[in-house]
Amino acid sequence: MATSEPANGSLDPKPVPHNGGTLSAMPEVKYNWKDITEDFVSCTSDLKLGELLHDANFGLFEAMSAIEMMDPKMDAGMISHKTGHKVLDFEQSIAAGRVKIKDLELPELIGIIDTTLACMTTWLEGHSLAQTVFTNLYTHNPDLIEDRCLRAFTVAVLKIVDIIKDKVIRAGVFEEEDFQSLTYGFKLAHNITELRVSGMLKEVEEEYNRRIKNTRSRQGEERDAAKELEHEQCIAVQSRIKFCRMFYMALLSFNKKEVKSGVEEARKLLLQASDLLPALRKSIHLGIQPVEKEPTEGQSSDHAVIMGFEPLVNQRLLPPTFPRYSKILDSNAAVEYFEGLVARLKAVCDVIALNSFHVVLDFFSDFSKQCPCVLSRSILQLIFLPYANKKVYGIEMLPDVLRDCIRMFVCPPALAAKSPLYNNSHAKEMVDSLLLHSVRPMCTLVQIQGHNHARQRDKLGQVLEELATLQEEAEKVDANLHSLLSKAEPKRSYQACFGSWVMYHTLRVMIRHVLSGFELELYATHEYHYIFWYLADFLYAWFISTVTRADSMLQEHETSYLDTPPKGRSNKKKNKRKKTRPLEKELMQAQGLQTLCSAYYKAVVGFTLDGKLKRPNCEFDNEKVRFEHRFGNFANVLTPPLVQYEQFLEVTDTRKFDQPPTALDMYYAACKLFMQASAVLEKIPNPSTELSSIVRVAKTNMVVLKLLMGGHKRDSHHPPDFEFTTNKTFPIIKLK
Repeated sequence: MATSEPANGSLDPKPVPHNGGTLSAMPEVKYNWKDITEDFVSCTSDLKLGELLHDANFGLFEAMSAIEMMDPKMDAGMISHKTGHKVLDFEQSIAAGRVKIKDLELPELIGIIDTTLACMTTWLEGHSLAQTVFTNLYTHNPDLIEDRCLRAFTVAVLKIVDIIKDKVIRAGVFEEEDFQSLTYGFKLAHNITELRVSGMLKEVEEEYNRRIKNTRSRQGEERDAAKELEHEQCIAVQSRIKFCRMFYMALLSFNKKEVKSGVEEARKLLLQASDLLPALRKSIHLGIQPVEKEPTEGQSSDHAVIMGFEPLVNQRLLPPTFPRYSKILDSNAAVEYFEGLVARLKAVCDVIALNSFHVVLDFFSDFSKQCPCVLSRSILQLIFLPYANKKVYGIEMLPDVLRDCIRMFVCPPALAAKSPLYNNSHAKEMVDSLLLHSVRPMCTLVQIQGHNHARQRDKLGQVLEELATLQEEAEKVDANLHSLLSKAEPKRSYQACFGSWVMYHTLRVMIRHVLSGFELELYATHEYHYIFWYLADFLYAWFISTVTRADSMLQEHETSYLDTPPKGRSNKKKNKRKKTRPLEKELMQAQGLQTLCSAYYKAVVGFTLDGKLKRPNCEFDNEKVRFEHRFGNFANVLTPPLVQYEQFLEVTDTRKFDQPPTALDMYYAACKLFMQASAVLEKIPNPSTELSSIVRVAKTNMVVLKLLMGGHKRDSHHPPDFEFTTNKTFPIIKLK
């Protein structure tokens, strides 16, 4: 162990990396080291076993996060000393003959392209650029590459990395575990224009098209194996370059100012890119394959390297932390990843056909349930709100979109042309102010759907505070509009239109917050009884009441303020309108899910009464603390009010009945409710995949409880299994 201090004037040149990964001379400070090992050991000998030295600047946290220098298990810089070969940068590798920059053979091109794409997919999964894409030495300085194909591909990769990084950062829906944007000073080909890059790729593509024509079989000509292999290899290179060009141009199309036309263009390019992926998968074997290295101390045995790649070349650029090894995906997994990515990006393009804010919000929610990658989530955000949350699709201001959304939801008199409030300047000023204040929380709701599921739950709890503030303002606006309308139309009563709209979104957030706990496996089985009770008897009850009130207001206001249809057609149009009530489907779904949650609550209580589901020992557990922790985020919301634990106990206490229900009674009630829930949900037209899975879950649970009531495994005291494979939120009950 040693300490040091710089010797005055002792400077010695040493090459260190700078932008672009090249090396330049930079003075190095020489140190006069002093050995303090004996002093250190002498001091530590005074400490007893288990004692730690504590100082104002060195406590337990610093001790636990300290790194032991020179230890390969803790010091990331030591890994390069254990590899058994000298780590060279790009220029040194060229000089040593390890890397070719011209006259590359076709298998070498295929292998380098495939490995680079694999590195890119590994980066998109959350690893650093230094340990993925920039392990490709060619990316350090593409200007040195003489091979046209490899140079064009390398430049395109750098531009794609730059575009992806820009999109993800601008969208702002990533966390440190999702994406790492640090480029470590490497240049991303900013000196080359997008048009030039696509032109370079097109030229290479045309060159290989000519080679494909020259090597293909002709009628009556005998084919030798070498020429047939060359033909297949040319097709493999051409398909990879074309895929790279299509993908690159699709990403550029998403950047266009005319958002909708750009998205349509991107959709066409993505379709062409997806058609090329099967050819990439079939021709992976034609490229050079990575050579497995022998495992060494401090290095995993699955480091696989081909020409032009050095996994440890950027090791010294990484922060001084514990060694983190990034395992690069294999080529098959990379192609599979790109297949999923292209499919997700094509799905994202569908959002431009949606105009209603509520429908768009549902689209974001459904897309989020597929656990998409950070790139597709970011592009979806930038399509809908490309200019810092100001204009939807880059065309319409968000307050105007929210105005139309509220008009379709409850058609408030203040937004109805035939209402006396419509031209009232005071009413208009209040509504405009409310809409302006609604922009931030509504944008936050959209943005939350772009985060990963674990972060979504945290942010849903935080946005409730903003919605609570908006709820107070909406109630004040409704009260002022009521007084204005009562003067203009004394016989007409004004209902809480704007308050109902905010309440609708607040309850959606609260329900989503609770249900996400099942997806993230946060709840223990002995907590299910109060989780499902809170959903069924409180949140869904409030939600159904709010949607029902909004539906009745919509019908009433449309009848009062919209144009009446011509005589002779009134009945026909009226019937048609009743069939297409915009909130009818959501109301039915909420009623079905409320019944389903009630069924789970009854089933869990039945299992508890039957001794199949045990609760923790009271000495080591406090249910009140857990209850308050689960619903603590709802304390910021005044309406609906937070249910206290004592209130929950009072409502659910079975001892207040003259004849307390038995386990069999609860099984019977749960079975009946599961049947009712499946019947309600089955009536919903055009059900989504998730809704269909919920129906299957309800029917399966109904059968399980019927068997249980019939005596099947009634004597077993094994706790039931709650399996979330069919649906991530609502489990299938399995008896043991």
